[in-house]
Amino acid sequence: MTGLDAKRPKIYLVEDDPDLAGTINEYLSEEGMEVVRAADGASARRRLARGGFDLVVVDLGLPDESGLDLTRHVRSTSQAGIVILTGRGDPVDRVVGLEIGADDYLGKPVHLRELLARIRSVLRRTSGGGAAAPATANDTILAFADWTLDCGRRRLVRNGGADITLSAAEFELLRVLALHAQRVLSRDQLLDMTRHRSAGPFDRSIDVMIGKLRRKIEENPREPSLIKTVHGAGYVLAAPVVTRR
Repeated sequence: MTGLDAKRPKIYLVEDDPDLAGTINEYLSEEGMEVVRAADGASARRRLARGGFDLVVVDLGLPDESGLDLTRHVRSTSQAGIVILTGRGDPVDRVVGLEIGADDYLGKPVHLRELLARIRSVLRRTSGGGAAAPATANDTILAFADWTLDCGRRRLVRNGGADITLSAAEFELLRVLALHAQRVLSRDQLLDMTRHRSAGPFDRSIDVMIGKLRRKIEENPREPSLIKTVHGAGYVLAAPVVTRR
């Protein structure tokens, strides 16, 4: 039994369209999830303060505040997974959402099966189960340069220093890069390995996460020495990795 099978995942849905919220609620409930709903940011913040949610689905177009502000609040107060919904065509909103801590995003109109797949993918990453990397790597310790990535405890530590906080998406991306160190991986490969989907024409989620990782582990993020860009091909963790158990 996996972590997702052991209990019903608790989803907090923040969506002001009652018809859409009802449809999503019914669908996710039929798929074995417990759904709690809010229609605005104020009520969402009050309920989120009590915690207990595995994942939050946030509509960017809330009536009383920006969904981006609510996303930032959720990430600053919780380790729950976050999926943002947006009806806006501007990809900047999606990039900003990822920058401030969302794990994934989905445009409207919402396709329910795709939403379910995105939610399950994020839950796998945040619960530590069913990730894209081989199962034998789940408890592996990966050491490179001045860093140690403990996959079992989901911790990144600088040698002789403190833990570095990573979101679920950041952790999974770094783990995949480390498991395939010194091998160039394309954006499509990275999306498939970390989120089990291919890139859309305006999908910059991998680029955003790479930028966030660089700011956390590179001495000079503008001239990275660890996570390098191979123009026209993708990204590579250039440092050799030592694997321990």
